[in-house]
Amino acid sequence: MADWSVTLHGNIHDIPAAEWAQCAGPDNPFVSHEFLSALEDSGSTGRKSGWLPRHVGLHGPDGRLAAICPAYVKGHSWGEYVFDQGWARALEAAGGRYYPKLQVAVPFTPVPGPRVLLHPDAPPQTTAVMADALRQICADTGLSSAHVTFCTEAESAVLHQQGWLPRLGLQYHWHNRGYATFDDFLATLSARKRKSIRRERRDANAAGLTFETLQGTSITQADWQAFYQFYRNTIDRKWGSAYLSAEFFPLLAQRLGNRVVLMLARNGATPVAAALNLMGTNTLYGRNWGCVGDWPFLHFELCYYRAIDFAIAHGLQRVEAGAQGEHKIQRGYLPTLTHSAHWLQNPALREAVDNFLCAERPAIQAEAQNLGSLSPYRQDGEPQAP
Repeated sequence: MADWSVTLHGNIHDIPAAEWAQCAGPDNPFVSHEFLSALEDSGSTGRKSGWLPRHVGLHGPDGRLAAICPAYVKGHSWGEYVFDQGWARALEAAGGRYYPKLQVAVPFTPVPGPRVLLHPDAPPQTTAVMADALRQICADTGLSSAHVTFCTEAESAVLHQQGWLPRLGLQYHWHNRGYATFDDFLATLSARKRKSIRRERRDANAAGLTFETLQGTSITQADWQAFYQFYRNTIDRKWGSAYLSAEFFPLLAQRLGNRVVLMLARNGATPVAAALNLMGTNTLYGRNWGCVGDWPFLHFELCYYRAIDFAIAHGLQRVEAGAQGEHKIQRGYLPTLTHSAHWLQNPALREAVDNFLCAERPAIQAEAQNLGSLSPYRQDGEPQAP
C-alpha cells in the first residue's frame, strides 16, 4: 500500500456527494449517496441500531480519491442476511472477542451490487489495495474481522486472491427476455404454470381492490404512513425489530425521486397492502412488503407480477426478489448465486471458517442447480402457449 492513503469517515456527509456519486455510478441505488445518507439522517443507522458509519476512502498515489467502501462498525450481526453468529459463538467460546467487527454492506439490505466503489479513473489494482486496507483497519483498530457482503462476483474473486474467504448465497431473480407484455412472459412457461399464474392474477384482481403504482414525490405522506404500518406489521411478525424509521421512507423518496416505486392496493379509499421497490438503471429491486387483512394471492400480485409488469413497461432487464421462498421459482424467479468475502484476524477461527466454507460452497451450488430444475419455463419440444 505504499503511496496509498486511507481515510475513515463517521458520517457520509464528510464525503462530498458528487465525489461519492463518481465512485458509485448510477446503476445501483442502494450504494448511492442519497440512499445511504437517508439511512443516516433518519437515524436508521447510527449508535441506536448498532450500525456505526466508518466509510472508507482510499486515495491513490496521486492523492486523488480512487475508491470508497460503505462501511460500518458493528457490535452484533443483525440486519446483514449473511449469517456469522456461529462464527462469533465459536470465537467467544474459545475466549476470543468477535465484536466489534467491520461490515462493508448496505445496511438491512440483501441486494447484490458493488461494495468497492471505484472512481472511473482508479488504477486497476485498486480493489486489491482496498482489500488490504480493510484488513489493516481491523489490525489497527482492534476489530476482529471484516465482511464484504452481497458484493459482485468480480469483487469476491479479487478479495479471495488477497486472502479473504469467499462465501455463496442464493436469491431469486426474474430476467426479461425481451418481452413486450406480461403475456409474452407467460408464453415462455409450461402450460400448467401459465394456467396457475393466470388464475392467481384473476383472483387477486377480482377481490374488489384497486391497484396503483406510485413513484417518488407522487407518494403522499398518508401513503407512507400506511406503508410504514404494513412494514412494522411484517417486521414484528417475522423478526421483532424494525431498524428503518418512519422518517426514512419519505426522505428516500425526496432524494431518489422516481427511482422509489411503491405498489399500493386499496380497499375503497383505504390502503390495505403495499410493496416498496427501488429502480436502478437496468433492475427493479423488490424490498419491503406488508398488508392487513386476508386477500387472495395479493402478495404474489403486488410483489412479483406487478413488478414484472413494471419491468417490462420500463425496459428493465431484471427483477430481484431477494432471498427465501422457493415459491418464487414457480412464478418465474430463478435461483441466482450471491457473493460475499470475509477476513478473520484470528488464525484458528480463519482456518475453521475456511474449512466450513469449502464444504458450504459446493452445497450451495448443488442447491442452486437442483432448484433450477424446478424452473417453470418451457423445455425444448413443449408446445407454445395458444
